[in-house]
Amino acid sequence: MFKEFDLTDLENSKKRLEEILEDSKNKIDELLKIEEKSYKNFVKPYEEVGERLSDFITPIFHIDSVKNSEITQKVYEECLPLISNYETEVSQNDNIYRSLKVIQDKSYRSLNDIQKKVLENEIRDFELSGCHLNNEIKERLKEINLRLSELSHKFSQNLLNATNEYEMIIEDYEDVKEIPASDLEFAKFEEDGKTKYKFTLQMPSYLAYITYGSNRQRREEIYKAYSTRAPQNGKIIEEILSLKDEKVKILGFENYASYSLSTKMAKKEEEVINFLEELAKKGKDRALEEIEELKEYALKDGISDIKSFDLAYYSEKLKEEKYDIDEEYYRPYFEKTSVLNGFFSFLNKIFNVEFEEIKDAKAWDKDVLVCNIKENSKVFARIYIDLEAKKEKRGGAWMNNWHSHYVDMDGNKKLPTAYIVCNFPQSKEGVPSLLRHSDVVTLFHEMGHALHHLFSKVPEAFVSGIAGVAWDVVEFPSQFLEYFSYDKEVLKMFAKHYETGKVLDDEAIDKLIKARNFQSALSMLRQIEFALFDFKLHQKLYKTESEIQGLLDNIRDNYAVIKPPEYNKFQNGFAHIFAGGYAAGYYSYKWAEVLSADAFYMFIDSGKVFNKELAMKYKKAILEKGGSQDMDKLFYEFAQREPSVDSLLKIDGIIS
Repeated sequence: MFKEFDLTDLENSKKRLEEILEDSKNKIDELLKIEEKSYKNFVKPYEEVGERLSDFITPIFHIDSVKNSEITQKVYEECLPLISNYETEVSQNDNIYRSLKVIQDKSYRSLNDIQKKVLENEIRDFELSGCHLNNEIKERLKEINLRLSELSHKFSQNLLNATNEYEMIIEDYEDVKEIPASDLEFAKFEEDGKTKYKFTLQMPSYLAYITYGSNRQRREEIYKAYSTRAPQNGKIIEEILSLKDEKVKILGFENYASYSLSTKMAKKEEEVINFLEELAKKGKDRALEEIEELKEYALKDGISDIKSFDLAYYSEKLKEEKYDIDEEYYRPYFEKTSVLNGFFSFLNKIFNVEFEEIKDAKAWDKDVLVCNIKENSKVFARIYIDLEAKKEKRGGAWMNNWHSHYVDMDGNKKLPTAYIVCNFPQSKEGVPSLLRHSDVVTLFHEMGHALHHLFSKVPEAFVSGIAGVAWDVVEFPSQFLEYFSYDKEVLKMFAKHYETGKVLDDEAIDKLIKARNFQSALSMLRQIEFALFDFKLHQKLYKTESEIQGLLDNIRDNYAVIKPPEYNKFQNGFAHIFAGGYAAGYYSYKWAEVLSADAFYMFIDSGKVFNKELAMKYKKAILEKGGSQDMDKLFYEFAQREPSVDSLLKIDGIIS
């Protein structure tokens, strides 16, 4: 039913990949010899060639992110040029492109809407890859694509190495006295008969000190280490931007931003800029009020010049004073296993699905939870959940799709699989993994992505699950599910004290909900700063590190309510756009958030968040249809209206 995750022969992956690629090329050559090509005899088997390759390569690239080692790096670096060259060759194969065009022209009336969407997407992507260009230019594009793959991996590896190299050792208890007990316990170690505390740039550890560290100099020390990581990435960024600019100009685009929009819901550059600037304009006054409130609060401590490294510390104190919120009070109620079990119950209640742990299933680590997902007692998907921070794991949180749901040439249904990876506080002997509520929100977010992929009922792999979904709306289902992590009824399903079993009381939950919009305008402006930097960075070629810094400084002058110190090189750690898929697409988070907020508002307007009828409608209209239709059409099918930006601003408490 499901392929097991098994990389026991990882070292020989290159040889096996070479065999699979050779076989794939031969199969494509055989398909191209068919005289009377049809969707059934050409597109379906061509689609399955891609699925077979994804089945093999996804775990190899995945293991390098979750269990990074010299061996995984070596295998990744051996396989990357092979897969990059193959994909470039296929995407530039004019014979495949022309075959798809012929099938589209000849069979259009007999094709169903999903098949038409597959052909429309594939033909567009072939054109975007330059398949119509001469061989010399294609060869240059191939070189560019390979180099870009290498650079993005190097960018990510530099960040991981820099994160793992840094340690801040503290001996004076006064400097750590405000840090929550569970974080402090994890940081504590004994050396030379003394108790000492170690903080690193791993996210749980970094957040613990930057949020609760009593010593301002120490806060700046760890903030500076974090914001100056991987300075060598500055030169990598220069090369990435130069190559992307060269690539899109070869393909006939004025800049990378316009190339990026050719596959997105937003269609014009000014549409994106206007959208971001409108949000910034509506949120800036509120953000200025929020920062003034924080400055006034910091004055109590004699801080008249609040800095970036003070924001988390004083924000946490102010939030605690305003809402009587103490993160440490909540964490015993968010024990990892309890949260997961309650989360599964919630998903069962609104979507009619069950999660069943498969204890003997193989995974990359003993702490990975593997579950089959059932609907009406029938298994339809599998998920791998890896939540705790580890030294060899890349930072952040993400969902990675492995297999897609589709129906093969023989009519057999293939079942989907996905991985969820997070970096939550580690369990330690005697202390389980206790999450912050923000970790709970992250879990809901990543599960939203996973459900979008796993709930698919689409029979074509090319547009099933998240495949074929426009990048600026792919965050819609993840952000939508996030909103439920603040609902009282949902929280009571899993917010139980890990020692006493006591459910988190109404008063504590109410405080959490009220605190949700604490500094929401500041948070929104920060996201807009990142999004504008990303998008404008790709509207023309910025050639040097100083030019790139100049653009970022200019955007901060207009939109940031507090300027970071000059040494802050945020861009060198902006993995979303330089090592992920978000180049000229970071605006997607806000673009999709409009859809997610508006969809969730329908539940609020219905008078009950646990509206099963509405949830099942959402499941059928959005999740089950994957990329088989454009999201604006699917959203209209669900909501029966266009999305409104005001729903987002209302939910965030920025307008009333």
